[in-house]
Amino acid sequence: MSRPLPPRTPTGTAPLPVVLAGARGHGRWHLANIRRLQDKGLVRLAGVCELTPLTGEELDGFTGPGQLLAQSADFGALLDATGASVAVICTPIPTHADLALTAAARGVHLLLEKPPAPSYAEFRRMAEGIAAAGVACQIGFQSLGSHAVPAIRELIAEGALGPVAGIGAAGAWARDEDYYRRAPWAGRRRMDGADVVDGALTNPLAHAVATALALDGGTRAEDVAGIETELLRANDIESDDTSCVRVTTRDGGRITVAVTLCAEHPDEPYVLVHGGSGRVTFWYKQDRVLVQRSGRGPEEIQYGRTDLLENLVAHLTDGTDLLVTPESTGAFMKVVEAVRRAPDPVALPEDFWETVPGENRRVVRGIDGLVAASADTLALYSELGAPWALSNEVSSR
Repeated sequence: MSRPLPPRTPTGTAPLPVVLAGARGHGRWHLANIRRLQDKGLVRLAGVCELTPLTGEELDGFTGPGQLLAQSADFGALLDATGASVAVICTPIPTHADLALTAAARGVHLLLEKPPAPSYAEFRRMAEGIAAAGVACQIGFQSLGSHAVPAIRELIAEGALGPVAGIGAAGAWARDEDYYRRAPWAGRRRMDGADVVDGALTNPLAHAVATALALDGGTRAEDVAGIETELLRANDIESDDTSCVRVTTRDGGRITVAVTLCAEHPDEPYVLVHGGSGRVTFWYKQDRVLVQRSGRGPEEIQYGRTDLLENLVAHLTDGTDLLVTPESTGAFMKVVEAVRRAPDPVALPEDFWETVPGENRRVVRGIDGLVAASADTLALYSELGAPWALSNEVSSR
């Protein structure tokens, strides 16, 4: 006779038991964050789903005399055994939809890492399953927890910047060769017949895309009228590492995002709102904003941020609105779909990139200036005269 499942903590009662799926790599950040919230009495780590169990050192602060922590590679069985109320999913991109639906079928609420799925069809399958199950789901775009986002939206709505001509985003980062060897799916567009779509726009600098869309207000799938992409790569990978995209919304908005993982001098990514009488620069990882308006001196503001897991707990305990629902990432997923459906990224000729001595990474000459120019002018690489850029791929909604 099977053992009865442990009773679930009723929604609304803290600390909520949490299972973390994927506790290494970026998952270490989630593990530390769960530890922080556990210390505040908001959650309790009930289990970890990993192919290789975590060591006692990795679980420092979660286990001790008389304390047991369930670990299993079987996500569904772990949810059943622990009676988890919340699951944090930080696993390879192609696994997101199935794991989210596994949790939803058990009534377990979700914090799901971005990108939520590798294709729009998978995203819809997941979102519809979650909605049917009646569970809460937060998508892990941490930048959208920044208090700067509603503040900038309010400035735009008040007309403080004048008519908005468009929004540009720039991300000049560096990733070495080992970054693409960290996991079998890294730098892949497809693997074993399944979509992965692990490109610069869709994964490491996905926050630039999502944040720009959020400032525009065009976050739902139906807000997108058209998408243009230019996907290239300097590294020996399948996916893009130097790319740009322009989204046109049904209300006439223009959002351009230019990114690279091959920067000469890596810097903080930012989003730039262009108004007729002013502009706002938002360094979204730092929650830092620079407001420049006609007739007034520049104003720099440091904002706070609401943690997305903490917001999910607040939603479950007192009804606080979720910050990043699946519905509000529909436009981002349209960008993922445009990248997925675009021709494979074009390899940059060796004349245009070089390897940095001692750093084991490739840089594209002049890319830093092109990324900044794109955000400043809302132009794509090909329109800026980049000698290696090709005509953009256009995708309607």
